[in-house]
Amino acid sequence: MVSLANIDDVVNKIRLKIRRLDDNIRTVVRGQTNVGQDGRQALEEAQNAIQQLFGKIKDIKDKAEKSEQMVKEITRDIKQLDHAKRHLTTSITTLNHLHMLAGGVDSLEAMTRKRQYGEVANLLQGVVNVLEHFHKYMGIPQIRQLSERVKAAQSELGTQILADFEEAFPSQGSKRSGGPSNVLRDACLVANVLDPRIRQEIIKKFIRQHLSEYLVLFQENQDVAWLDKIDRRYAWLKRQLVDYEEKYGHMFPEEWCMTERIAVEFCHITRVELAKVMRTRAKEIEVKLLLFAIQRTTNFEGLLAKRFTGCTLTDVPGKKADSPLQSTNPFLEDEAADDPGSEKEEDLDRPRKPKAPDNPFHGIVSKCFEPHLYVYIESQDRNLGELIDRFVADLRAQGPPKAGPEEGGAVLPSCADLFVYYKKCMVQCSQLSTGEPMIALSTIFQKYLREYAWKILSGNLPKTSSSSGGLTISSLLKEKEGSEAAKFTVDELCLICSILSTAEYCLATTQQLEEKLKEKVDKVLVERINLTGEMDTFSTVISNSIQLLVQDLDAACDPALTAMSKMPWQSVEHVGDQSPYVTSVIMHIKQNVPIIRDNLASTRKYFTQFCIKFTNSFIPKFINHLFRCKPISMVGAEQLLLDTHSLKTVLLDLPSIGSQVHRKAPASYTKIVVKGMTRAEMILKVVMAPHEPAVVFVDNYIKLLADGNPETFQKILDMKGLKRSEQSNMLDLFRQRLPTPPSGSDGGPSLSFSAPTPEQESSRIRRLEKLIKKRL
Repeated sequence: MVSLANIDDVVNKIRLKIRRLDDNIRTVVRGQTNVGQDGRQALEEAQNAIQQLFGKIKDIKDKAEKSEQMVKEITRDIKQLDHAKRHLTTSITTLNHLHMLAGGVDSLEAMTRKRQYGEVANLLQGVVNVLEHFHKYMGIPQIRQLSERVKAAQSELGTQILADFEEAFPSQGSKRSGGPSNVLRDACLVANVLDPRIRQEIIKKFIRQHLSEYLVLFQENQDVAWLDKIDRRYAWLKRQLVDYEEKYGHMFPEEWCMTERIAVEFCHITRVELAKVMRTRAKEIEVKLLLFAIQRTTNFEGLLAKRFTGCTLTDVPGKKADSPLQSTNPFLEDEAADDPGSEKEEDLDRPRKPKAPDNPFHGIVSKCFEPHLYVYIESQDRNLGELIDRFVADLRAQGPPKAGPEEGGAVLPSCADLFVYYKKCMVQCSQLSTGEPMIALSTIFQKYLREYAWKILSGNLPKTSSSSGGLTISSLLKEKEGSEAAKFTVDELCLICSILSTAEYCLATTQQLEEKLKEKVDKVLVERINLTGEMDTFSTVISNSIQLLVQDLDAACDPALTAMSKMPWQSVEHVGDQSPYVTSVIMHIKQNVPIIRDNLASTRKYFTQFCIKFTNSFIPKFINHLFRCKPISMVGAEQLLLDTHSLKTVLLDLPSIGSQVHRKAPASYTKIVVKGMTRAEMILKVVMAPHEPAVVFVDNYIKLLADGNPETFQKILDMKGLKRSEQSNMLDLFRQRLPTPPSGSDGGPSLSFSAPTPEQESSRIRRLEKLIKKRL
């Protein structure tokens, strides 16, 4: 009621607003009545303005057309004058060229007859340049006649110059040292302007005549033609080049590179002659003689690379080098590096110095030796065979390496010698050829890598003996430490570790060797270099060595486990310290593992593999012997549980046992130990549990072991010492209580259950230890 007191004022305000709105609407409606009339008026005004604009544009266009017509009339005469001037200039230029051409042709013919080659060289080039302007006028008879006269003069000059060179340097007879060098020098300038075939013919005849003496002196039947006197060939060329520079160095143009052309032709001839004489006397080729000839030849090719640019090899005359090329001669470049006494095997992966520019003359002569490199390959085959035999004899004479923290497990020195020799052969052969001989050499490498792996490494691994001693129950009870030693002696363990380290070194170095071989060989042959089989062989040696170490320690622990399974666990009356068999196992571990760890210090990953493989072998064997301990009393089960925990502690500490520096064991190894030994502890906990009521016992077994195999359950019942009738009822109940396997599983006996976490199990074991201590 209070809210309706002011309703009259509110109604009056609303009515006032309504009246104002009505007035506004009325004003807007009245204003819209004149909009249509105003719009029509604005449209008419716009149309009138557009018409006026069109009229103005038309007037401007008419005036522009009149202006253009006026400009054309003014410039018509100027254009005519421009055309006339251009035609007149062209005519005058053409007449001048024609005059020059006619006079030049006459002078050229006269100078040709007088052999005035110095003037002809400049005149001929000018005539040829002028004649190029008349190509579009060749339809005029006079122009065509002049062109034919120029061609005839060029032909006559070419024939005349060739005749002059033939007269000065006849193909038969001795060469004239006092020839008309000035005339011939000018003739060479003319030949530069003539057809390139003229220049090539001059060069060919001169070089053939210049090297004619070489063919006579080093004929196939001459004594100096054999490989042992190959130096005389190269010395002869050096003398000839010096003689050429003194007598004819200024006669030929510099861009002809005559000195280099003589050397290149000499190389071609030498390659053919050497190939011929080596085919004839192939049986006389020995390795030292072949390598001597190749070394001298590659040295010579290196000298050529220093002296010349190699422009004549690609027919690019006039190509100049900014600076002399560095020698790529392998025997000079790697002379010190190839000495085995001063080189180590690590050089295979050491960064190499930048290579010198490629030698354009490489192989220009030495290519002829490639078909005979089989002699070198066969020699390396024999040398490597002798090297392997020497390695075997040395290892037998010296015996296994001495045991010790510094010497034990060291890489055998023979493998370093082998790879140093390999590198020397590879570098040497790659400089001789990067083709098929490198493939043949890699095959030899593969052969002796395998032989080294089997003869030196696998062949010297200690053999496991069939007879194995054992610890008796009485000896265990008396706790005579050291009463049983490992099957392998300390020296044999060191030898196994040394072979393992050597195999690892060989594996890594073989991979590097394969990469270097692929770098040296031709790209088309790279796929044929494959040392995977040899690397697999060394991996097999490593695996066998680790397996031997595992078998040795495993066999040493077997008597202790056997003694554990034969102890009367039903008659154990009280829980004491760890059992004697545990002490025996720990003793053998402490004897072997520190030796193996110290000898595999450089190959830590393989020591970890050894630990993992031993654990994977020992724990299942321990559980199998645990199942043989039957029947077991409650106190006996508690003692076994304490022993199991002691072994678990030792196994967790296995990688660093006996070491002053304690490292954390790898997580993968710790996981294996915890998983395996926890299962053993769960087996004993199930054995300790009362079997009545049966349902609780079965459920407790399924919860703790997570094993649906009836055979395992049967073994547990045997350990508890139950009768067969009781076991039968238990097995039936066990099968009934098994959880239903998930859909899609094969329904096998081994099922997956949720097992307690390691933290839960460790807490239970700690509680059990406290209980045992209270009883003690």
